[in-house]
Amino acid sequence: MNLVYSVITSIIFSINLSTDIPYSMIEKSFESNNASGIVALGKEKLLINILGKEGAYSHSQATLVLKNFFAKHPAGTFNYTFKGREDSNGTFSIANYVSSKNEKFRVVMYFKKSDSKFKIESLTIER
Repeated sequence: MNLVYSVITSIIFSINLSTDIPYSMIEKSFESNNASGIVALGKEKLLINILGKEGAYSHSQATLVLKNFFAKHPAGTFNYTFKGREDSNGTFSIANYVSSKNEKFRVVMYFKKSDSKFKIESLTIER
């Protein structure tokens, strides 16, 4: 019986539960086209690359850039295809965003630890 508990405990601790990264908040924000919700989870300056146009933006600028993208490609579905493994330096994720017009995009986000929380450092949206 102790062996069973040991195995179960080992499995639970070996699973990487990424609770420091707000994956569900990002997912909800993409699905509701909440640009400010996404930007609020980012560092002070965000590196954004949307369909080949890239730049380093403040929160207010980044919000406008994302709002512009969502205006052209409105609410759809968002799901993660890969969530990177956390380490002390950061991690990344890959997701698919499908707009209500059935346009498909790949979303790549890099997260960096800042003030003991992971924050979005860069966001890339590509076809």
